[in-house]
Amino acid sequence: MNYSACTSILIGPRATVDGSVIIGRNEDAKAAWPKHFVVHPAKTATTPQQFVSTDNGFTMPLPLTAAKYTATPEWTDKYGLFEEDGINAYGVAMSATESTYSNERVLGADPLVKDGIGEEAMVTVVLPYVKTAREGVLRLGQLVETYGTSESNGILFADQQEAWYLETGAGHYWVAQRIPANGYAVVANQMAIQAIDFHDDANFLYARDLQSFVATNHLNPHSDRFIWRDIFGTQDQSDLYYNTPRVWDGQRRFTPQVAQEPQSFKLPFIQYADHLLAVDEAQAYLGSHFEGTPYDPVGSGSAAEKTAFRPISLAKTQESHVLQLRPDMDPALAGIQWLAMGVAAQSVYVPFYAGIDSTPEAYHLGAETYDDQSAYWVYKLVSVLLDAHYHEAWPTVSAVQKDLRIAFKQSVKQTDATGQRLSGIELNHYLTQQANVNAALGIKRYRELAATLITKATDMGPLNYHQDLNL
Repeated sequence: MNYSACTSILIGPRATVDGSVIIGRNEDAKAAWPKHFVVHPAKTATTPQQFVSTDNGFTMPLPLTAAKYTATPEWTDKYGLFEEDGINAYGVAMSATESTYSNERVLGADPLVKDGIGEEAMVTVVLPYVKTAREGVLRLGQLVETYGTSESNGILFADQQEAWYLETGAGHYWVAQRIPANGYAVVANQMAIQAIDFHDDANFLYARDLQSFVATNHLNPHSDRFIWRDIFGTQDQSDLYYNTPRVWDGQRRFTPQVAQEPQSFKLPFIQYADHLLAVDEAQAYLGSHFEGTPYDPVGSGSAAEKTAFRPISLAKTQESHVLQLRPDMDPALAGIQWLAMGVAAQSVYVPFYAGIDSTPEAYHLGAETYDDQSAYWVYKLVSVLLDAHYHEAWPTVSAVQKDLRIAFKQSVKQTDATGQRLSGIELNHYLTQQANVNAALGIKRYRELAATLITKATDMGPLNYHQDLNL
Protein backbone atom coordinates (compact mmCIF):
# COMPACT_ATOMS: atom_id res chain seq x y z
CA MET A 1 0.00 0.00 0.00
CA ASN A 2 1.32 3.47 -0.85
CA TYR A 3 1.20 5.83 2.12
CA SER A 4 1.02 9.58 1.88
CA ALA A 5 3.08 11.91 4.05
CA CYS A 6 2.14 12.79 7.62
CA THR A 7 2.73 15.84 9.83
CA SER A 8 3.83 15.76 13.49
CA ILE A 9 4.19 18.08 16.47
CA LEU A 10 6.05 17.61 19.77
CA ILE A 11 5.97 20.09 22.68
CA GLY A 12 8.01 20.00 25.90
CA PRO A 13 6.39 20.48 29.34
CA ARG A 14 7.76 24.00 30.02
CA ALA A 15 6.45 25.16 26.64
CA THR A 16 2.79 24.41 27.47
CA VAL A 17 0.29 26.39 29.52
CA ASP A 18 -0.41 23.56 31.98
CA GLY A 19 2.89 21.65 32.04
CA SER A 20 1.63 18.92 29.69
CA VAL A 21 3.92 17.04 27.35
CA ILE A 22 2.17 16.97 23.98
CA ILE A 23 2.79 14.93 20.84
CA GLY A 24 0.47 14.73 17.84
CA ARG A 25 0.25 13.67 14.23
CA ASN A 26 -1.97 13.41 11.18
CA GLU A 27 -2.13 9.91 9.74
CA ASP A 28 -2.48 10.23 5.97
CA ALA A 29 -3.08 7.49 3.41
CA LYS A 30 -6.10 7.58 1.10
CA ALA A 31 -9.25 9.69 1.05
CA ALA A 32 -11.42 6.67 1.86
CA TRP A 33 -9.46 4.43 4.20
CA PRO A 34 -11.05 4.08 7.65
CA LYS A 35 -9.37 3.77 11.01
CA HIS A 36 -10.71 2.07 14.11
CA PHE A 37 -9.98 2.90 17.77
CA VAL A 38 -9.49 0.13 20.32
CA VAL A 39 -8.21 -0.69 23.80
CA HIS A 40 -5.97 -3.72 24.21
CA PRO A 41 -6.26 -5.15 27.73
CA ALA A 42 -3.23 -6.03 29.81
CA LYS A 43 -2.05 -9.61 29.26
CA THR A 44 0.28 -12.06 30.97
CA ALA A 45 1.01 -15.17 28.92
CA THR A 46 2.47 -18.47 30.08
CA THR A 47 3.71 -19.61 26.67
CA PRO A 48 6.12 -17.86 24.27
CA GLN A 49 4.57 -14.96 22.34
CA GLN A 50 5.50 -13.61 18.94
CA PHE A 51 4.52 -10.91 16.49
CA VAL A 52 3.97 -11.87 12.84
CA SER A 53 3.36 -9.16 10.27
CA THR A 54 0.52 -9.74 7.81
CA ASP A 55 2.31 -7.34 5.48
CA ASN A 56 5.88 -8.60 5.03
CA GLY A 57 6.02 -11.66 7.27
CA PHE A 58 8.35 -9.98 9.80
CA THR A 59 8.46 -12.13 12.94
CA MET A 60 9.87 -11.44 16.39
CA PRO A 61 9.40 -12.75 19.94
CA LEU A 62 7.44 -10.68 22.45
CA PRO A 63 7.63 -10.42 26.23
CA LEU A 64 5.13 -12.48 28.21
CA THR A 65 3.64 -9.45 29.97
CA ALA A 66 1.98 -6.63 28.05
CA ALA A 67 0.40 -3.49 29.50
CA LYS A 68 -3.00 -2.17 28.48
CA TYR A 69 -2.83 0.37 25.66
CA THR A 70 -5.03 2.24 23.21
CA ALA A 71 -4.45 2.11 19.44
CA THR A 72 -5.89 3.17 16.09
CA PRO A 73 -5.52 0.16 13.74
CA GLU A 74 -6.53 0.02 10.08
CA TRP A 75 -9.95 -1.32 9.15
CA THR A 76 -8.10 -4.25 7.55
CA ASP A 77 -4.83 -5.94 8.47
CA LYS A 78 -4.15 -7.00 4.87
CA TYR A 79 -1.31 -4.48 4.65
CA GLY A 80 -0.37 -4.70 8.32
CA LEU A 81 -1.90 -3.56 11.61
CA PHE A 82 -0.79 0.10 11.54
CA GLU A 83 -1.92 0.69 15.11
CA GLU A 84 -0.09 4.01 14.73
CA ASP A 85 -0.74 5.80 18.04
CA GLY A 86 -1.83 5.28 21.62
CA ILE A 87 -1.16 5.59 25.34
CA ASN A 88 -0.32 2.70 27.64
CA ALA A 89 -1.20 2.02 31.28
CA TYR A 90 2.12 3.51 32.45
CA GLY A 91 1.35 6.84 30.82
CA VAL A 92 3.64 6.44 27.80
CA ALA A 93 2.38 7.81 24.49
CA MET A 94 3.69 6.78 21.08
CA SER A 95 2.99 7.67 17.45
CA ALA A 96 4.77 6.15 14.44
CA THR A 97 4.90 7.35 10.85
CA GLU A 98 6.69 6.39 7.66
CA SER A 99 8.68 8.86 5.64
CA THR A 100 8.30 8.44 1.90
CA TYR A 101 11.76 9.89 1.30
CA SER A 102 15.06 8.02 1.55
CA ASN A 103 18.64 9.00 0.83
CA GLU A 104 19.92 6.81 -2.01
CA ARG A 105 23.54 7.18 -0.91
CA VAL A 106 22.70 5.72 2.50
CA LEU A 107 20.58 2.90 1.10
CA GLY A 108 23.41 1.97 -1.22
CA ALA A 109 25.69 1.58 1.78
CA ASP A 110 23.14 -0.29 3.91
CA PRO A 111 20.61 -2.04 1.63
CA LEU A 112 16.94 -2.19 2.49
CA VAL A 113 15.84 -4.98 4.80
CA LYS A 114 12.80 -6.41 3.00
CA ASP A 115 11.39 -8.32 5.96
CA GLY A 116 12.49 -5.97 8.75
CA ILE A 117 10.35 -4.05 11.20
CA GLY A 118 8.07 -1.51 9.52
CA GLU A 119 5.82 1.33 10.60
CA GLU A 120 2.83 -1.02 10.77
CA ALA A 121 4.45 -3.01 13.62
CA MET A 122 6.19 -0.37 15.70
CA VAL A 123 3.44 0.62 18.11
CA THR A 124 2.34 -3.00 18.54
CA VAL A 125 5.79 -4.36 19.49
CA VAL A 126 6.92 -1.39 21.59
CA LEU A 127 4.12 0.47 23.39
CA PRO A 128 2.78 -2.39 25.59
CA TYR A 129 6.28 -3.18 26.88
CA VAL A 130 7.76 0.14 28.08
CA LYS A 131 7.28 2.30 31.17
CA THR A 132 8.88 5.58 30.03
CA ALA A 133 9.39 7.45 26.78
CA ARG A 134 13.15 6.84 26.99
CA GLU A 135 12.54 3.09 27.39
CA GLY A 136 10.39 3.24 24.27
CA VAL A 137 13.18 4.88 22.29
CA LEU A 138 15.72 2.31 23.45
CA ARG A 139 13.45 -0.67 22.76
CA LEU A 140 12.58 0.47 19.23
CA GLY A 141 16.19 1.42 18.56
CA GLN A 142 17.37 -2.04 19.58
CA LEU A 143 14.74 -3.65 17.32
CA VAL A 144 15.87 -1.55 14.35
CA GLU A 145 19.50 -2.48 14.99
CA THR A 146 18.61 -6.16 15.33
CA TYR A 147 16.06 -6.63 12.54
CA GLY A 148 16.57 -3.60 10.33
CA THR A 149 13.85 -1.64 8.56
CA SER A 150 13.05 -1.04 4.90
CA GLU A 151 11.74 2.45 5.62
CA SER A 152 12.83 5.80 6.95
CA ASN A 153 10.52 6.58 9.84
CA GLY A 154 9.77 9.28 12.39
CA ILE A 155 8.46 8.03 15.75
CA LEU A 156 7.16 10.20 18.59
CA PHE A 157 7.39 9.20 22.27
CA ALA A 158 6.16 11.00 25.37
CA ASP A 159 5.50 10.52 29.06
CA GLN A 160 4.57 12.96 31.80
CA GLN A 161 8.12 14.35 31.93
CA GLU A 162 9.53 14.46 28.41
CA ALA A 163 9.07 13.99 24.66
CA TRP A 164 11.46 12.23 22.29
CA TYR A 165 11.63 12.05 18.50
CA LEU A 166 13.31 9.04 16.84
CA GLU A 167 14.22 8.78 13.17
CA THR A 168 15.35 5.70 11.28
CA GLY A 169 17.63 6.05 8.29
CA ALA A 170 16.46 2.71 6.86
CA GLY A 171 18.60 -0.37 7.27
CA HIS A 172 19.88 -0.65 10.86
CA TYR A 173 20.54 2.98 11.78
CA TRP A 174 18.60 5.40 13.95
CA VAL A 175 18.94 8.44 16.17
CA ALA A 176 16.64 10.07 18.73
CA GLN A 177 16.59 13.52 20.32
CA ARG A 178 14.78 14.71 23.42
CA ILE A 179 12.66 17.79 22.80
CA PRO A 180 13.89 20.56 25.15
CA ALA A 181 11.46 21.13 28.00
CA ASN A 182 10.85 24.70 26.79
CA GLY A 183 10.89 23.90 23.09
CA TYR A 184 8.78 22.34 20.35
CA ALA A 185 9.25 20.67 16.99
CA VAL A 186 7.03 20.41 13.93
CA VAL A 187 7.98 17.74 11.43
CA ALA A 188 6.95 16.89 7.88
CA ASN A 189 8.07 13.88 5.84
CA GLN A 190 11.76 14.53 5.67
CA MET A 191 14.61 13.92 8.08
CA ALA A 192 14.41 16.59 10.75
CA ILE A 193 17.05 15.98 13.45
CA GLN A 194 20.15 18.10 12.98
CA ALA A 195 23.46 18.11 14.93
CA ILE A 196 24.10 15.04 17.12
CA ASP A 197 26.09 15.40 20.34
CA PHE A 198 27.48 11.91 20.93
CA HIS A 199 28.60 12.90 24.44
CA ASP A 200 25.14 14.01 25.62
CA ASP A 201 23.16 10.87 26.41
CA ALA A 202 20.58 12.91 28.33
CA ASN A 203 19.38 14.40 25.05
CA PHE A 204 20.58 12.04 22.30
CA LEU A 205 20.34 8.29 21.76
CA TYR A 206 21.54 6.48 18.64
CA ALA A 207 22.59 3.21 17.00
CA ARG A 208 25.78 1.95 18.58
CA ASP A 209 27.90 1.84 15.42
CA LEU A 210 26.29 4.83 13.69
CA GLN A 211 29.48 6.92 13.58
CA SER A 212 31.66 4.14 12.21
CA PHE A 213 29.07 3.24 9.55
CA VAL A 214 28.94 6.83 8.32
CA ALA A 215 32.72 7.18 8.37
CA THR A 216 33.39 3.85 6.63
CA ASN A 217 30.97 4.65 3.83
CA HIS A 218 32.04 8.30 3.48
CA LEU A 219 28.51 9.62 3.94
CA ASN A 220 29.16 12.78 5.96
CA PRO A 221 29.39 15.92 3.80
CA HIS A 222 30.90 17.85 6.74
CA SER A 223 34.39 17.41 8.17
CA ASP A 224 33.71 19.08 11.51
CA ARG A 225 30.18 18.04 12.57
CA PHE A 226 27.59 15.27 12.36
CA ILE A 227 24.29 16.61 10.97
CA TRP A 228 21.87 13.67 10.82
CA ARG A 229 19.49 15.13 8.26
CA ASP A 230 22.35 16.16 5.94
CA ILE A 231 23.65 12.59 5.97
CA PHE A 232 20.44 10.52 5.97
CA GLY A 233 17.91 12.97 4.53
CA THR A 234 17.11 14.63 1.24
CA GLN A 235 17.11 18.19 0.01
CA ASP A 236 15.45 18.09 -3.38
CA GLN A 237 12.83 20.03 -5.28
CA SER A 238 9.97 17.86 -4.06
CA ASP A 239 10.78 18.74 -0.43
CA LEU A 240 10.25 22.41 -1.23
CA TYR A 241 6.58 22.02 -2.08
CA TYR A 242 5.75 18.86 -0.16
CA ASN A 243 7.60 19.18 3.16
CA THR A 244 9.30 22.42 4.11
CA PRO A 245 6.10 24.54 3.82
CA ARG A 246 4.42 22.43 6.52
CA VAL A 247 7.31 23.00 8.92
CA TRP A 248 7.30 26.70 8.05
CA ASP A 249 3.57 26.91 8.77
CA GLY A 250 3.99 25.60 12.30
CA GLN A 251 6.95 27.82 13.08
CA ARG A 252 5.26 30.94 11.69
CA ARG A 253 2.31 30.22 14.00
CA PHE A 254 4.28 29.65 17.18
CA THR A 255 7.41 31.73 16.55
CA PRO A 256 6.23 34.56 14.28
CA GLN A 257 9.08 36.88 15.25
CA VAL A 258 11.53 34.71 13.27
CA ALA A 259 11.25 35.53 9.56
CA GLN A 260 11.52 32.43 7.39
CA GLU A 261 10.49 31.26 3.94
CA PRO A 262 8.24 28.25 3.22
CA GLN A 263 10.79 26.93 0.75
CA SER A 264 13.86 26.79 2.94
CA PHE A 265 16.15 23.93 3.90
CA LYS A 266 17.39 25.92 6.90
CA LEU A 267 14.27 25.63 9.05
CA PRO A 268 15.44 24.39 12.46
CA PHE A 269 14.28 21.12 13.99
CA ILE A 270 13.94 22.60 17.49
CA GLN A 271 12.17 25.94 17.87
CA TYR A 272 10.88 28.04 20.78
CA ALA A 273 7.40 29.57 20.86
CA ASP A 274 6.75 33.21 21.74
CA HIS A 275 4.05 32.09 24.23
CA LEU A 276 3.03 29.01 26.18
CA LEU A 277 1.12 26.60 23.94
CA ALA A 278 -2.25 24.98 24.66
CA VAL A 279 -3.47 21.62 23.45
CA ASP A 280 -5.98 23.26 21.10
CA GLU A 281 -3.10 25.08 19.36
CA ALA A 282 -1.50 21.73 18.58
CA GLN A 283 -4.86 20.62 17.20
CA ALA A 284 -5.20 23.80 15.14
CA TYR A 285 -1.77 23.23 13.62
CA LEU A 286 -2.68 19.69 12.58
CA GLY A 287 -5.88 21.09 11.07
CA SER A 288 -4.03 23.79 9.14
CA HIS A 289 -4.33 24.37 5.41
CA PHE A 290 -2.26 27.58 5.39
CA GLU A 291 -5.12 29.81 6.53
CA GLY A 292 -4.15 33.47 6.47
CA THR A 293 -1.63 32.98 3.67
CA PRO A 294 -1.95 33.00 -0.14
CA TYR A 295 -1.31 29.24 -0.10
CA ASP A 296 -4.66 28.24 1.43
CA PRO A 297 -6.40 25.92 -1.11
CA VAL A 298 -9.77 27.43 -0.15
CA GLY A 299 -8.46 30.97 0.33
CA SER A 300 -8.27 34.07 -1.83
CA GLY A 301 -4.85 33.53 -3.40
CA SER A 302 -4.23 32.99 -7.09
CA ALA A 303 -4.71 29.56 -8.62
CA ALA A 304 -0.95 29.06 -8.69
CA GLU A 305 -0.56 30.09 -5.04
CA LYS A 306 -3.42 27.92 -3.81
CA THR A 307 -1.89 24.81 -5.37
CA ALA A 308 1.75 25.62 -4.65
CA PHE A 309 2.20 23.55 -1.49
CA ARG A 310 0.85 20.37 0.07
CA PRO A 311 -1.30 21.44 3.06
CA ILE A 312 -1.06 19.87 6.52
CA SER A 313 -4.72 18.89 6.73
CA LEU A 314 -6.05 17.32 3.56
CA ALA A 315 -8.58 14.82 2.25
CA LYS A 316 -6.18 11.89 2.62
CA THR A 317 -6.02 12.20 6.41
CA GLN A 318 -7.45 9.06 8.03
CA GLU A 319 -7.31 10.34 11.58
CA SER A 320 -5.54 13.03 13.56
CA HIS A 321 -4.47 12.66 17.17
CA VAL A 322 -3.01 14.83 19.91
CA LEU A 323 -1.66 12.81 22.85
CA GLN A 324 -1.56 14.93 25.99
CA LEU A 325 0.34 13.77 29.11
CA ARG A 326 -0.40 16.00 32.10
CA PRO A 327 1.83 16.26 35.19
CA ASP A 328 1.19 15.18 38.78
CA MET A 329 -1.78 12.92 38.03
CA ASP A 330 -2.58 9.21 37.94
CA PRO A 331 -1.50 8.00 34.43
CA ALA A 332 -5.06 6.79 33.77
CA LEU A 333 -6.31 10.35 34.26
CA ALA A 334 -3.23 12.24 33.08
CA GLY A 335 -3.20 10.93 29.53
CA ILE A 336 -5.78 12.16 27.03
CA GLN A 337 -5.91 10.87 23.47
CA TRP A 338 -7.64 13.64 21.53
CA LEU A 339 -8.85 11.84 18.41
CA ALA A 340 -10.32 13.40 15.27
CA MET A 341 -11.56 10.88 12.73
CA GLY A 342 -11.07 11.86 9.11
CA VAL A 343 -9.84 15.31 8.06
CA ALA A 344 -8.67 17.31 11.08
CA ALA A 345 -9.76 20.67 9.64
CA GLN A 346 -13.31 19.40 9.14
CA SER A 347 -13.63 17.00 12.07
CA VAL A 348 -13.41 17.53 15.85
CA TYR A 349 -11.01 16.16 18.49
CA VAL A 350 -12.85 13.95 20.97
CA PRO A 351 -11.10 13.37 24.33
CA PHE A 352 -10.46 9.77 25.42
CA TYR A 353 -8.64 9.24 28.71
CA ALA A 354 -5.83 6.69 28.86
CA GLY A 355 -7.62 4.81 31.63
CA ILE A 356 -10.61 3.74 29.52
CA ASP A 357 -11.45 0.02 29.44
CA SER A 358 -13.06 0.06 25.98
CA THR A 359 -14.01 2.31 23.10
CA PRO A 360 -17.50 2.97 21.65
CA GLU A 361 -18.83 0.47 19.13
CA ALA A 362 -18.94 3.10 16.37
CA TYR A 363 -15.13 3.30 16.59
CA HIS A 364 -14.82 -0.43 15.83
CA LEU A 365 -16.75 -0.11 12.56
CA GLY A 366 -15.99 1.06 9.04
CA ALA A 367 -14.58 -0.51 5.90
CA GLU A 368 -13.63 0.94 2.51
CA THR A 369 -17.28 1.55 1.55
CA TYR A 370 -19.40 4.11 3.39
CA ASP A 371 -21.06 2.84 6.57
CA ASP A 372 -23.42 5.19 8.42
CA GLN A 373 -22.74 3.39 11.74
CA SER A 374 -18.98 4.00 11.62
CA ALA A 375 -17.47 6.93 13.52
CA TYR A 376 -14.91 7.43 10.76
CA TRP A 377 -17.60 7.62 8.10
CA VAL A 378 -19.87 9.92 10.14
CA TYR A 379 -17.09 12.52 10.23
CA LYS A 380 -15.97 11.80 6.67
CA LEU A 381 -19.50 12.35 5.33
CA VAL A 382 -19.49 15.92 6.64
CA SER A 383 -16.15 16.49 4.90
CA VAL A 384 -17.58 15.32 1.58
CA LEU A 385 -20.67 17.52 1.96
CA LEU A 386 -18.58 20.50 3.01
CA ASP A 387 -16.19 20.14 0.08
CA ALA A 388 -19.08 20.19 -2.39
CA HIS A 389 -20.09 23.73 -1.35
CA TYR A 390 -17.20 24.82 0.83
CA HIS A 391 -17.70 28.55 1.23
CA GLU A 392 -21.48 28.30 1.69
CA ALA A 393 -21.23 25.43 4.19
CA TRP A 394 -18.14 26.37 6.19
CA PRO A 395 -19.84 28.77 8.66
CA THR A 396 -22.31 26.02 9.63
CA VAL A 397 -19.55 23.43 10.11
CA SER A 398 -17.34 25.87 12.00
CA ALA A 399 -20.13 26.71 14.44
CA VAL A 400 -20.67 23.04 15.30
CA GLN A 401 -16.93 22.53 15.75
CA LYS A 402 -16.80 25.47 18.16
CA ASP A 403 -19.74 24.16 20.19
CA LEU A 404 -18.14 20.73 20.49
CA ARG A 405 -14.73 22.10 21.44
CA ILE A 406 -16.34 24.02 24.29
CA ALA A 407 -18.38 21.00 25.37
CA PHE A 408 -15.33 18.72 25.37
CA LYS A 409 -13.23 21.20 27.36
CA GLN A 410 -15.99 21.41 29.95
CA SER A 411 -16.22 17.62 30.01
CA VAL A 412 -12.48 17.30 30.68
CA LYS A 413 -12.70 19.81 33.52
CA GLN A 414 -15.62 17.97 35.10
CA THR A 415 -14.05 14.54 34.53
CA ASP A 416 -10.82 15.66 36.18
CA ALA A 417 -12.67 16.93 39.23
CA THR A 418 -14.57 13.69 39.72
CA GLY A 419 -11.79 11.38 38.57
CA GLN A 420 -9.29 12.69 41.10
CA ARG A 421 -11.53 11.30 43.86
CA LEU A 422 -11.49 7.81 42.29
CA SER A 423 -8.90 5.12 41.68
CA GLY A 424 -8.40 1.68 40.19
CA ILE A 425 -11.33 -0.09 38.56
CA GLU A 426 -13.78 2.57 39.69
CA LEU A 427 -11.74 5.28 37.94
CA ASN A 428 -11.42 3.22 34.75
CA HIS A 429 -15.16 2.59 34.60
CA TYR A 430 -15.90 6.28 35.11
CA LEU A 431 -13.44 7.35 32.39
CA THR A 432 -14.96 4.82 29.99
CA GLN A 433 -18.43 6.18 30.73
CA GLN A 434 -17.30 9.74 30.04
CA ALA A 435 -15.61 8.66 26.81
CA ASN A 436 -18.86 7.09 25.62
CA VAL A 437 -20.77 10.28 26.43
CA ASN A 438 -18.31 12.49 24.56
CA ALA A 439 -18.10 10.16 21.56
CA ALA A 440 -21.89 9.95 21.35
CA LEU A 441 -22.20 13.73 21.48
CA GLY A 442 -19.69 14.21 18.65
CA ILE A 443 -21.39 11.61 16.45
CA LYS A 444 -24.87 13.00 17.20
CA ARG A 445 -23.90 16.57 16.33
CA TYR A 446 -22.11 15.50 13.13
CA ARG A 447 -25.07 13.41 12.00
CA GLU A 448 -27.30 16.44 12.55
CA LEU A 449 -24.73 18.57 10.72
CA ALA A 450 -24.76 16.19 7.74
CA ALA A 451 -28.56 16.39 7.61
CA THR A 452 -28.39 20.19 7.62
CA LEU A 453 -25.79 20.30 4.84
CA ILE A 454 -27.73 17.83 2.69
CA THR A 455 -30.90 19.87 3.09
CA LYS A 456 -29.16 23.13 2.18
CA ALA A 457 -27.43 21.50 -0.79
CA THR A 458 -30.72 20.54 -2.41
CA ASP A 459 -31.03 24.10 -3.70
CA MET A 460 -27.44 24.40 -4.94
CA GLY A 461 -27.38 21.99 -7.87
CA PRO A 462 -26.21 22.96 -11.38
CA LEU A 463 -29.69 22.30 -12.82
CA ASN A 464 -31.29 24.84 -10.51
CA TYR A 465 -33.04 27.93 -11.84
CA HIS A 466 -33.92 31.10 -9.95
CA GLN A 467 -36.90 33.06 -11.27
CA ASP A 468 -37.76 36.65 -10.41
CA LEU A 469 -41.15 36.23 -8.70
CA ASN A 470 -42.08 39.82 -9.59
CA LEU A 471 -42.28 38.95 -13.27
